[in-house]
Amino acid sequence: MTNPEKTQDDLLSDLRGLIDRARQYLAQTANSTLTLLYWKMGQRIRREILNDGRGEYGQQILATLSQELMRDYGKGFNPSSLTRMIKFVELFPDEQIVASLSQALSWSHFIEIFPLKQPLEREYYAEMCRIERWSVRTLRERISSQLYLRTAISKQPEAVIQAEISHLRSGGQMTSDMIFRDPYMLDFLGLPDGYNEHDLESAILREMERFLLELGAGFTFVARQKRISVGSDDFYLDLLFYHRQLRRLVAVELKLEKFAPAHKGQMELYLRWLDKYDRAPGEESPIGLILCASANTEQVELMDMDAANIRVAEYLAHIPDMALLQQELHRAVALARARAALDQLPHITKPAGEQE
Repeated sequence: MTNPEKTQDDLLSDLRGLIDRARQYLAQTANSTLTLLYWKMGQRIRREILNDGRGEYGQQILATLSQELMRDYGKGFNPSSLTRMIKFVELFPDEQIVASLSQALSWSHFIEIFPLKQPLEREYYAEMCRIERWSVRTLRERISSQLYLRTAISKQPEAVIQAEISHLRSGGQMTSDMIFRDPYMLDFLGLPDGYNEHDLESAILREMERFLLELGAGFTFVARQKRISVGSDDFYLDLLFYHRQLRRLVAVELKLEKFAPAHKGQMELYLRWLDKYDRAPGEESPIGLILCASANTEQVELMDMDAANIRVAEYLAHIPDMALLQQELHRAVALARARAALDQLPHITKPAGEQE
């Protein structure tokens, strides 16, 4: 016999779901329409007034337009807002791209992105917002923490970065260069002075939700102290995750000290074991992440970690001086791109008679 109260509860739940989905759709549609309106207004103003060599006169017209529009439609069309709309078109000139982004990004998202000086950096944050559905607050935090400069992709040549972003726009999946970072910001763990490896691991487990946010979208926690049995010996992997987009296990080792060559051999053992015993059909080979207190860039490069499916990254346990961090990241990006450019140069081999 059917329970009338349960039937009524189910009906109420269904109705609430319909209302919530309709509201969400209306909000998204309104947001997209408003964002495109601002872009088209900026395009029209820029083309008709400010882009015709009439700078000073154009500013007067802009002030007049603003006055008329505010009288009819309110304060949302003040001179600063109209100027921002013009900037919108200058920074995002492709209407189709804006139409796609506006399905996920609000006008407030774009306002956070506008101050960024590098075009590829703006495009990166816009695409990541679209894919991972960041709130405005999350976007602000990501920009503040220099996320773009901390990703591996930022250290690639600009043509490679542009290709990756275009790949995402066309519906492609993120690559590991878009996902992994260096350094990782772990100041939220609240680690005390003199902490040990157990303290670090325990703090991560306690703050797993925030740790997953720092790792990025797509990570799922699988296990801690994963037992790796090889012959009569047992080893224990600190943390094991799975990444949905990469479709592969991610082994994480925590090191309090500076990266050492021996860490590579340890991780290679874990990855081979996971590949042999834990990898499910259809998954890619596992990838390793060694989180350490510091690492020498040249040493890591000489060990060819990419070929072994291993990433090495530093973690920052305490809030750094963000201005100093930004300088260091810019320097690291410049050096990485310079090395990549040198690698592209042809190697000239001297004729046999000229060999020393």
